[in-house]
Amino acid sequence: MKDQYLFLIALLLLVAGCTQTPLNNPYPAKETTENILYSSFSERPKHLDPALSYSSNEIVFTAQIYETPFQYHYLKRPYTLIPLAAETVPKPIYLDKINHPLPENAPAEEVAFSLYEIKIMPHIQYQPHPAFSNIYHNMTGEQLDKINQLADFKETSSRELTANDFIYEIKRLVHPKLSSPIAGFMSEYIVGLKELSETLKQAAAQSPSTFLDLRKYPLSGVEEVDRYTYRIKIVGKYPQFLYWLAMPFFAPIPWEADLFYSQKGLIDKNITLDWYPIGTGPYMLTVNNPNRQMVMVKNPNFHGENYPKDGEEEDKPAGLLANAGLPMPFIDKAIYSLEKEDIPVWNKFLQGYYDASGIGSDSFDQAIRIGATGNVDLSDEMKEKGIRLITGTSPTTYYLGFNMLDPIVGGFSDSARKLRQAVAIAIDQEESIAIFQNGRGVAMQGPIPPGIFGYQEGRNGINPEVYDWVNEKPQRKSIQEAKTILAEAGYPAGREAKSGTPLILYFDTPGSSGPDDKAHFDWLRKQFAKIDLQLVIRNTDYNRFQDKMQKGTAQMFQWGWHADYPDPENFLFLLYGGNAKVGKGGENATNYVNPAFDRLFDQMRNMENGPERQEVIDKMVAIFKQDLPWATGFHPKVFGLYHNWYANIKPNHIAYNTLKYVRLDPQIRATSRTQWNRPIWWPVFVLSGILATGIVPAVILYRRREKGKLQ
Repeated sequence: MKDQYLFLIALLLLVAGCTQTPLNNPYPAKETTENILYSSFSERPKHLDPALSYSSNEIVFTAQIYETPFQYHYLKRPYTLIPLAAETVPKPIYLDKINHPLPENAPAEEVAFSLYEIKIMPHIQYQPHPAFSNIYHNMTGEQLDKINQLADFKETSSRELTANDFIYEIKRLVHPKLSSPIAGFMSEYIVGLKELSETLKQAAAQSPSTFLDLRKYPLSGVEEVDRYTYRIKIVGKYPQFLYWLAMPFFAPIPWEADLFYSQKGLIDKNITLDWYPIGTGPYMLTVNNPNRQMVMVKNPNFHGENYPKDGEEEDKPAGLLANAGLPMPFIDKAIYSLEKEDIPVWNKFLQGYYDASGIGSDSFDQAIRIGATGNVDLSDEMKEKGIRLITGTSPTTYYLGFNMLDPIVGGFSDSARKLRQAVAIAIDQEESIAIFQNGRGVAMQGPIPPGIFGYQEGRNGINPEVYDWVNEKPQRKSIQEAKTILAEAGYPAGREAKSGTPLILYFDTPGSSGPDDKAHFDWLRKQFAKIDLQLVIRNTDYNRFQDKMQKGTAQMFQWGWHADYPDPENFLFLLYGGNAKVGKGGENATNYVNPAFDRLFDQMRNMENGPERQEVIDKMVAIFKQDLPWATGFHPKVFGLYHNWYANIKPNHIAYNTLKYVRLDPQIRATSRTQWNRPIWWPVFVLSGILATGIVPAVILYRRREKGKLQ
């Protein structure tokens, strides 16, 4: 028995010394040196259909799978549109009311239509997919019995991308069985799209089939010129339309995919375009298990694309042009694992099992050091691991909004405006950024974030209703001044002047019970209490909250917006009366309607960037600052951490099809993982020794007793 025990200890030592793969490695050993990106996701992507998808957690996947006509240059700033599936970025042809061409510099009021002719590259092939196999277009019950996921289809095929595939997707935006979030907006621009919507509704009502063949229904504003060319005709002059053509909404969808996924037997098994996308991009989705993993692999039919040869001055010394001209993508596979909490993600990043990571509030102090002058640097622990920090200000605005339909905080009376001003002064946004964002943010002065045309810095950029300019920087007005303004609004000491009743305000929010949320709500109550106002937090479930927003019954709320495209229109439209949430279903969540602002918006939206447009934007922002439909807010600073085996890092806060640019060194990663995850064996040996000390004498005593009985 003693000899056997010693043998087990020796075997344990041998295994500990020989293994090259860390014992805590969550991935198969064979993947150790494979060219695979490892990342995570926290919430299941709801939509992968390009006509429906409009969330940041979805575009992580859709942007790698679908290819739009245009994309943003990976390295150039400001953001620059370049071709993707198209051969060139076209210039619009302006037409008058009778379709006669106009000069390029024609005033916006003379332009009745804009015509965009898009020529796509030939020889682009779709990923292998069963939709292109005719045998699966009308499946029988016997065939369906053998199918539970897309991988169960034995036959796949492909075909060349054509101009008609782009036209087909544009028609899908108004498909009656889909609810595309941009259908209403685009119907105002694309000629004939509104009429097509009505036609398709009638056709769907009369057709017993689940498949509506959109090829049969013409769209007057979109036409095929030849196999590789199509034209889009839009109403008026709208330069931002090209930006929309870089979004997945305008990615091509083959009619075969629509037919294939319209089969009821497949829909019942959740085999739909929303679950299994089909594209021409560098990657294709092979595993969609939202309770565990999402996996993308190289598309074997990808037409190829080379890493950019041009960038900015700092890109060459930063090593970002080291791969200039090389074929992409560099990574063979990307595995995204479900992680519902931040701590496991952080720990696995430190162990080398995730290649990059953000920085949560719990791990901020472990990762970052703030110098006496406010400079940001990595901690020694991060530096020792070779981790790099990349920062940037996101083109995003988070704001606390007032419902302008509310009888207390809304409207344009002097009382309501002063009440909003007093609240805006009282909420110390700089303190909130320091406490809840670890300093990672810029306090909002207006609706446009830094990096977007129209944003003003310095004295010209501050909100004079909330800040003073002191010592060459903005300084929030005093609480005493806020109390004075509140009294002028008719609420001295936080009470209604006539009745003496305390003024109670309400903040509506989706239900949450996290410790950070509770701390934030407590902090928010204290901000209102500084000017003697009582704030009640109304927590409701998400559906109820959405219902309140749609009906305009919320009083105050937190909202946010990330740029769809790098243009001020994409933020100022959040305040345009025609986009009001109530009655219009738009993204103007405050239901702010100011005719002067709206007139300027209509003028600004059709202008090219330049001094004249800046002047119009300045007038709009001045109106916003005076009316204060948003009390306060901030633009987040993004901190990203990357291991030293992760190359070609240049954050792009507008484009998302960036996986193809990333390059890894799996060998360095494997070596680092082994070094960082060496098992600590001495506790095992100590415990083994203790056990041996107790067990071996007992075994000897037992044997002696047994021997005595036999004698």
